[in-house]
Amino acid sequence: MNKIKYSAKAIEKFLKHSKIATLAQLTAELNNPARCTIFRKLEQLEYLSSYSHRGKYYTLRSVARFSDLGLWDYRSVRFSRFGNLLDTAQALVHDSEAGYTATELKGVLNVKTKHALTQLYRSGRIQRDPFDSVYVYLSGENHIADRQRKARKNHQQCSSASLIVANPDLAAEEAKAIILLFCSMLDERQRRLYAGLESLKLGYGGDMHIASLLGMAPHTVARGRKELISGDLSPDRVRRKGGGRLSQEKKRLKS
Repeated sequence: MNKIKYSAKAIEKFLKHSKIATLAQLTAELNNPARCTIFRKLEQLEYLSSYSHRGKYYTLRSVARFSDLGLWDYRSVRFSRFGNLLDTAQALVHDSEAGYTATELKGVLNVKTKHALTQLYRSGRIQRDPFDSVYVYLSGENHIADRQRKARKNHQQCSSASLIVANPDLAAEEAKAIILLFCSMLDERQRRLYAGLESLKLGYGGDMHIASLLGMAPHTVARGRKELISGDLSPDRVRRKGGGRLSQEKKRLKS
């Protein structure tokens, strides 16, 4: 009986068509070769495993369309040009302006990052410092980490600067408490726009810092900032007109 020849070209063709696949899907496509055969063929290609879903999905670098941060999301499966979650977290921390808290990085990667960041810190690949009782993770290179610390401190000072200028007797912690109290009285849209305004005041890196300060996702802050810049505002609506679901999509109440 002739042996079946398994080709890397077959995997390449399949992944270019399907974009992503699990090991089980690749195995079925190649008529059930051994697991080691699949990985041997993948190694002949420039492939990536997902940093989400416990790395169970695979794609090709030529298929992925990376963002400026080196990330790609396809059907809620997430990939990084840097590789797995540990390598991705290290790269993003290293390249960041002011480091990341675990919450901030989770907002960027859309997966939990605390365990990965702790593991990187314990292995000496990154540094961390406490800021406002929360760990901020910094580059493993001292000169970059020093610059990130300075940027983080500047952001902290700017975020409550307007309150402190108006009330010189307020301490930074009191100013932060007032900001949080103020935000608690706003609706969803108002909080988003306020966060976007404060981010605009800070400039580069403001989305991340304001998100951390207010306990919001960075993309929500970015959305508020973009709405302010575009002028896409309606004073009486949380959503702009026509921004919700189509009427036929809404569920009718049961009588």
